[in-house]
Amino acid sequence: MSTRIHSENDGGTSTTEESPRRAGSGRGGVLQALLANVEQVVLGKRDQIELVACALLCEGHVLLDDVPGTAKTVLARAIARSVEGATTARIQCTPDLQPTDVTGLSVYDQRERSFAFRPGPVFTNILLVDEINRAMPRTQSALLEAMAERQITVDGQSHALPAPFLILATENPLDHEGVFPLPEAQLDRFFLKAALGYPRATEELEVVQAQRHGHPLDRLEAVIAIDDLRALQVAVEDVYIDPILQRWVVDLVRATRELPGVRTGASVRGSLALERGARAMALLAGRDHVEPVDVEHLVEPVLSHRLIRSPSYALDGDAPDGRESLLTLCLERAPRPGAVGADALRGP
Repeated sequence: MSTRIHSENDGGTSTTEESPRRAGSGRGGVLQALLANVEQVVLGKRDQIELVACALLCEGHVLLDDVPGTAKTVLARAIARSVEGATTARIQCTPDLQPTDVTGLSVYDQRERSFAFRPGPVFTNILLVDEINRAMPRTQSALLEAMAERQITVDGQSHALPAPFLILATENPLDHEGVFPLPEAQLDRFFLKAALGYPRATEELEVVQAQRHGHPLDRLEAVIAIDDLRALQVAVEDVYIDPILQRWVVDLVRATRELPGVRTGASVRGSLALERGARAMALLAGRDHVEPVDVEHLVEPVLSHRLIRSPSYALDGDAPDGRESLLTLCLERAPRPGAVGADALRGP
């Protein structure tokens, strides 16, 4: 199978064909353009932008959990603006938001004397769900079918969502009044969870200077077509991962089920996300094979929100009691494999 990749040069737009085994570098260039474009408005957050791009390539959903004013919404909008042809929608969650405000509803058409379905904002390519934990559980659950099955069922009729479909949800961990924490079943539907944090002083100064004449997001242009995005999502399947690394991924996930203070570890869905995410990270790096660093980079964001902890226990590496990070704890039980050479990583 060959994949057509569009690239821009001084003479216009050209189309080339690449084989699945050697497409890593070419596709990596397209992805680097996407990352650089988003980085124009979200300064100093390259690692977090890569995580969101990784989820996008894996057709997964992202939960951005951080305090207000850390560019969570800006990051989501920048990703959406960078993909030409992608439709976007935004839902501002409030306690009075109803499920039909998300999914849509059937409305009686007097002229046709029948009910017609009017789709809600969930029928889009990139959906920004702002402050998801302010919506009531009933409304939150309306997103479960969309996240898991890429469809919505209204009045017994199923309606397919457009492809690709990505939910970027934000929440503020500091609020305790007027919020409804996400249940574990819904947290498990998110491919990864990330936090942006405050920028460094020099970057914060750049943000202030850049917004003197308006927000740079308004001037952001698309750098990748939606067809190219679909091709990149397919390309993730062609990235080689050695069976030894696949076994290590499973061992890391199983290690979370044995950690002290954890009532329930990550499910098989965590193994699937970690393995596929590692292949996407390799593609982002311009490689056609997975290396151990790709797996290690994703352990925290992919697995941490899937654990059900004891109330008095924290796995956060920045916890005040100085507990070790989740990656360190998992590596103690599932060490990095040492018998995988460079030739084996690249596959046959």
